[in-house]
Amino acid sequence: MQRDQAKPMSSEEFAEITGVSRETLASLDQYLALLRRWQTAINLVGPRTLTDPWRRHLLDSAQLVQYLPNDADDIFDLGSGAGLPGLILAIVSDSKVHLVESDLRKAQFLREAARVLGLPVEVHAARIEQLPARCANVIVARALAPLHRLIDLAFPLLKADSICLFLKGQKLQDELTEARKSWRMSSQSFPSLSDPSASVLKLWDIERAPLHRQ
Repeated sequence: MQRDQAKPMSSEEFAEITGVSRETLASLDQYLALLRRWQTAINLVGPRTLTDPWRRHLLDSAQLVQYLPNDADDIFDLGSGAGLPGLILAIVSDSKVHLVESDLRKAQFLREAARVLGLPVEVHAARIEQLPARCANVIVARALAPLHRLIDLAFPLLKADSICLFLKGQKLQDELTEARKSWRMSSQSFPSLSDPSASVLKLWDIERAPLHRQ
């Protein structure tokens, strides 16, 4: 269904697309209120994006739910920032989510949001490289790094059957071409619900290319 991209998305439109309950919608609204309050002190998101937050942030994050395995647990959101997409996934799903954010002020926001919203998330105020190996069933990331660098960061955390879900922009094919110089992987991309020029990228069976094995 085509929607007017110039008009900000309402919470009602978000609920129509995602099918979330009234209680979930109320939690998301509460999250947005916290985000706006903390944004005055910490640059959590681009200020212009808050003119259309239900589309730019909430729908962009929540759309990942449909690609999660049925038994998804131990979801790690790398470079979580404002909790996008990890905190939103914790609100709209029953999965255990780990929010990884090395910026201590942003980590403080994530902990406060989790406390206020009553979410069983775990906040890791640490660098991604400091996480234990083979700890993640699902890895998600949004606007963190080019794909080849994302895979570098994610690979030590992956179990044998883990998947990655990355929100990527219009340069996805270029990034895939570059990443395949160093990595072998299975991949599938899906059109983004929030931005016609963006995609959701799913990766699995990731391994180093022969010349790059260590």
